[in-house]
Amino acid sequence: MEAKPQTGPRRTRDRILDVSLRLFNELGEPNVTTTTIAEAMEISPGNLYYHFRNKDDIINSIFVRFEQEMERRLKMPEDHKATLGESWDYLQYMSEFLWNYRFLYRDINDLLARNRMLETNFKRIVEQKKRFALEICRQFQEDGDMDATPEQVDAVCTNIVVIATYWLSFQFVQHPRQYNDPEQIRGYLHGSSYHIFSILAPYLRGKAREAFDQLARDYATQKAADDKARADKERK
Repeated sequence: MEAKPQTGPRRTRDRILDVSLRLFNELGEPNVTTTTIAEAMEISPGNLYYHFRNKDDIINSIFVRFEQEMERRLKMPEDHKATLGESWDYLQYMSEFLWNYRFLYRDINDLLARNRMLETNFKRIVEQKKRFALEICRQFQEDGDMDATPEQVDAVCTNIVVIATYWLSFQFVQHPRQYNDPEQIRGYLHGSSYHIFSILAPYLRGKAREAFDQLARDYATQKAADDKARADKERK
């Protein structure tokens, strides 16, 4: 028997979160009010306030979704050690996920300054990202594919987390007029994978270094083609 579509308060609450996330991503969280959200949903402000006390309540609920998904994704494979190529693919996969919650990264400093829940929980996610990066480095070292001191590994992993956390903000500074063009910004976002691995590259050895060099060549070729396509599009 087919499940009946969800209706009632729970369904309305989920729709509010979905619409709010879209508006925050497209317009920037500071530019969206509860009135904006209610109008986009074609419901009364009173109906919205029945489900959420204020905009921060909506943001916190979206963040809970984000945090649960992030925790699920920040796990190493249990059945084998990830290769460099698999790690590269994983970063591309994560880039697409971060795109879906890009307002959290674009407006991160303002959000953390005024939202205590995000201040506490986002810090935990950053720490979790670093532990994940440390685990990747540990596996490379165990296989003889990385040669670095503990201090170097710690610095490398910190720099990886900085890029992963602030790459979207950097891209917004670089391309503010293209920020809501999915095709453009997604391409720039995927570039973070190359820059993250560039931090690792000086310490990679053997097959891992060979794999990185090939990925770097492939990335350069693809980037040149993408840049040409963007330039041709802008000239039209």
